[in-house]
Amino acid sequence: MIEEHLQKLLLQRREKFMIPASLVATVNVNNSLDHAFLVLTKDRYAKIIVVDNENHYRGQLSLAMITDRLLETEQINVNKLNELTVADVMQTNTPIIQDPFDVEENLRLMIDQSFLAVVDRQDQFCGIVTRRELLKAVSYTLHEFGKDYKVIPKK
Repeated sequence: MIEEHLQKLLLQRREKFMIPASLVATVNVNNSLDHAFLVLTKDRYAKIIVVDNENHYRGQLSLAMITDRLLETEQINVNKLNELTVADVMQTNTPIIQDPFDVEENLRLMIDQSFLAVVDRQDQFCGIVTRRELLKAVSYTLHEFGKDYKVIPKK
């Protein structure tokens, strides 16, 4: 459990924790891989959120996943870009969260993720919490803690 005073400082930046869904690029499960490939490369994303027609979170997709699916024996079959959909390639077992302000849980999950998808109780995609923003909050806390608190070692 995070110490209460540290938690208080971490949450001072809470308004920056979640990037709302309206500002996050997504692709639809039914989009062609061709479309997803263009979105990923044009916007230079490593991974992108996948949603369905009702904006339910369905998974994530990366260029590496697409490339891996296009690989054939010794060459890449680019014709598959138009034949396959995002649903054929996406990763569905990614961690999701409902509370973007549960710093302890988010830090634990972000050890292996660059961002976490935030969903509501109906799995509607709400936004993302990025490792970058969470690390900014940690950095802020580490630098500001001594301004308000004095640490006295236990004996």
